[in-house]
Amino acid sequence: MDGVVYGGDVMIPGADAFIKNLLDQNIPFSFMTNNSQRTRLEAVRKLHRLGIDVSESHIYTSAMATGKFLSTQIPMGSAYVLGEGGLLTSLHENGITLIDNDPDFVVLGEGRNFTLEMVQRAVDMILAGAKFITTNRDPSPKKKGWNNLGIAATTAMIEEATGIKAFVIGKPSPVMMRYARKALGLEAAETSIIGDTMDTDIRGGVQMGYKTILVLSGITQREQLSRYAFKPDMVVESVNEIKFPLPWW
Repeated sequence: MDGVVYGGDVMIPGADAFIKNLLDQNIPFSFMTNNSQRTRLEAVRKLHRLGIDVSESHIYTSAMATGKFLSTQIPMGSAYVLGEGGLLTSLHENGITLIDNDPDFVVLGEGRNFTLEMVQRAVDMILAGAKFITTNRDPSPKKKGWNNLGIAATTAMIEEATGIKAFVIGKPSPVMMRYARKALGLEAAETSIIGDTMDTDIRGGVQMGYKTILVLSGITQREQLSRYAFKPDMVVESVNEIKFPLPWW
């Protein structure tokens, strides 16, 4: 959402009309976000404040994908969680018990409320055999005053302390890319992904065989595209330039 529909707390011009067009034409769509902190309701409320009226069914988060994945690996399993609202809600909805001792999984999501003591406990649990899962691996934007280290930094800290690599659920992982598509009831050939990042949105779409649209309203600049071995099917300044039907429909 951030960089495609809004930037911070400001809607990107034309984003509301783009979403209304999807709704009016009954085109199935979902906002796919790696942010595991927010619940779907919180995401919807933010969009409503910006003038975009959608429902919770239009939101798919890395927290939702994480809960679903864990339930397929160990049904009714247990987890020690370093994370917040959206992640805790999803794990509960998928039958995962949250515990403080001897869990099946250690799950890391975004958050500011866990301590180094909690991280150390997670390290000990992983060394004792718990499976290490992280909701995504988004980096810090490396901006002064940013209020979150970034989950990539926290993941790297635990990996260094344990010698064990995390299994990543969020985009560009095929786990989340596939779950989000199936939630829409679409086949791969019917699916297009719109995003502002080459390393997550576009890379994930290319790997899954989806059509990809890069918007330059977020963090990617046009001159950066030559650095990548893959390319989007379409590049636009913002969603305001996307017209239907798309060329591949």
